[in-house]
Amino acid sequence: MSHPIPTWASVQPSERLAGTPAVRRDGRWWLITPTGTLPTSDPAFIGELDRFAADLAAADRAVAKLHTERTAVRKDQR
Repeated sequence: MSHPIPTWASVQPSERLAGTPAVRRDGRWWLITPTGTLPTSDPAFIGELDRFAADLAAADRAVAKLHTERTAVRKDQR
């Protein structure tokens, strides 16, 4: 089945979920390939994408916090 290609189908690598072909736009997950786009519809797969995205966001926050703390320690040591 062919799906229409959304106008935003051309995405930057930084927009993809951790280098995967998954992109979330307008509250919906899409798989982006060189030949077109495919909206996701499997609830289990969508749930896994949501969990993976949430885990990555939590990891990003943890790394940012460590970076901030490390920077503060360096300033205090001067």
